[in-house]
Amino acid sequence: MSTPLPSATVLGYPRIGRDRETKKAVEAFWSGNSTAAELDESLAEVRRQSRTRMVELGLPATGGAIPSDATAYDHVLDAADTFGAVPARFAHLRDASGRLGAAGYFTVARGEGDLAPLEMTKWFDSNYHYLVPEISPTTPFSYVDDRIVREYREAAAEGVEVRPVLVGPVSFLLLAKEEVGAGDSVAYAGGEAERTPFAPLDRLEDLAAAYAAFLSDLGAAGAPWVQLDEPCLVADSEIPAGRLAEAVERAYAVLGAAPGRPSILLAAPYGELRDLLPAVAAAPVEAIGLDLVRGGVPGLDALVGKTVVGGVISGRNIWRTDLEAALDTLAQLQATVGEGGRVVVGTSTSLLHVPHDAARETDLDPELRSWLAFADQKVGEVVTLARGLSEGRDAIAAEVEEARAALASREAHPGVHREEVRRRTEAIDDAATSRTPYEVRAEEQRAALQLPPLPTTTIGSFPQTREIRLARAAHRRGELDEVGYLQAMQDEIARVVGLQEDLGLDVLVHGEAERNDMVQYFAELLDGFATTQHGWVQSYGSRCTRPSLLWGDVSRPAPMTVEWSSFAQSLTDRPMKGMLTGPVTILAWSFVRDDQPLGQTASQVALTLRDEVADLEEAGIRVIQVDEPALRELLPLRGEDQAAYLDWSVRAFRVATAGAAPATQIHTHLCYSE
Repeated sequence: MSTPLPSATVLGYPRIGRDRETKKAVEAFWSGNSTAAELDESLAEVRRQSRTRMVELGLPATGGAIPSDATAYDHVLDAADTFGAVPARFAHLRDASGRLGAAGYFTVARGEGDLAPLEMTKWFDSNYHYLVPEISPTTPFSYVDDRIVREYREAAAEGVEVRPVLVGPVSFLLLAKEEVGAGDSVAYAGGEAERTPFAPLDRLEDLAAAYAAFLSDLGAAGAPWVQLDEPCLVADSEIPAGRLAEAVERAYAVLGAAPGRPSILLAAPYGELRDLLPAVAAAPVEAIGLDLVRGGVPGLDALVGKTVVGGVISGRNIWRTDLEAALDTLAQLQATVGEGGRVVVGTSTSLLHVPHDAARETDLDPELRSWLAFADQKVGEVVTLARGLSEGRDAIAAEVEEARAALASREAHPGVHREEVRRRTEAIDDAATSRTPYEVRAEEQRAALQLPPLPTTTIGSFPQTREIRLARAAHRRGELDEVGYLQAMQDEIARVVGLQEDLGLDVLVHGEAERNDMVQYFAELLDGFATTQHGWVQSYGSRCTRPSLLWGDVSRPAPMTVEWSSFAQSLTDRPMKGMLTGPVTILAWSFVRDDQPLGQTASQVALTLRDEVADLEEAGIRVIQVDEPALRELLPLRGEDQAAYLDWSVRAFRVATAGAAPATQIHTHLCYSE
């Protein structure tokens, strides 16, 4: 008889540590300032603190309510390491048992010498980036690293019965790409060879067998539950839905038959299963996790009698949940699964996408802080809703009222709805998104800029040197006054302008020494934004970012970049390029308000940039770059939703740039995008 999953859980928890302890430990190991054993000790302490905190917040210590999803770098790489699925070029890094060890693990992640690392790409439509496995027809799959089982035992020894989390076998192969140069070939009569068509999903049976061995080992260690994430099932794929449904059936038939295995929670975060729900519901698993933030309660009989983790708490945003509405959704889900089924309250995704604790943000306005729910607050919301579901709404009446009051406060705040901003946004017409024809602009720009036929420039930013960081830290602490800080930044700008002139570049940049981050810099200067002290989230590996909070209608109280660009232009006779971050990237790399369409918010930001472009032109800047590296990140996972996204996102870019005079040259930069 399997152990029932407790009534409240989360699909994952931030794994960087409350003060980025994971980052610090990993980078100390990379720099040679700590040993592999010391790294293990530091990571174990982060895991212990996370488990302890979730129990303090009300999740049960037994029964598998606490997820165990820690990683030293990336959870997809962890799965590849667990099953020995690393490219042949790294084979020499594995020991006799097939394990990579710490040094080998980070070499696969980051490369070394001539060894190219695994490719990194975005994780669905989030700001996280994962390492792409490389699979060939001959990639060896076997259960080689029991780290996950050892971490289960580590927690059990402290009295916490965790639920290990691993990317599921179908998604692992769908996230992978073919290993270059590793394909088989067949010979034809003419003597030519052609590569045999291959897709990583072709290796499903081999990988499923390795997963089954892992599940048996985990069960032998006493784990009551394991979570297998299958997010690829909620996104459009080149593989037909029928074949994906068959893949789910084949893979989970093997996993379900693993001797002595724990109960399986198959989680499908980041969207709706849609046509694949029947296949998932028919799989031999004990629970199914649904994202009810991105999708509604499915109206199918497939869930009758099932245990379903209802993901009503968003793992992606940082706003308090409407507890009353969430209870309504959970009641609807309970009616769907019927008397024989069971509803567990959970999050829509892992909480890796949000910071640890809003209570630490003591510099924020208290009213704004009351609207926020970071990871710890979201765990509390899950626990509260579970109590309301089991004991009735009256049992959580005080919590529901507190949430209602916070939502009402947010709705009524004068900065959330500003009529002058909305009137201007509504006035945007086709003329505001159009420029003079290119041929006319090109001729005017040639005359104004006098550039050679093949002009040279850079994409903008120069390194944030140690001296820059020290000056910024001293200024923040009050040890360097405004005049001293300004002089330090101007000295750096003068240095990079001189460097570019020496190198012979035609269009120069000021290097952005004054910018702490390409989004936060603007967020600190725009109304409608706030920034945090401790709001770190993992972007990839040890890279952490502190997304700004876009909470209200956006406006620009004053020019943001003109003074710096004008100073830089005064140092040279060559054209100086103004540098702006585009509206979509500002949205993508911030936590954005969820009370209006994204396109409306993007238009507000775009208008502030349009004003900045005009002020740069007035100051004599004739080349302006508006970067949109995150344009691809927000692209919806379903094809039918993409045209609407591309319409408002491209429109926002046009609003930001189309006000420029014909003689002004507009550049953009689209790194990270495909």
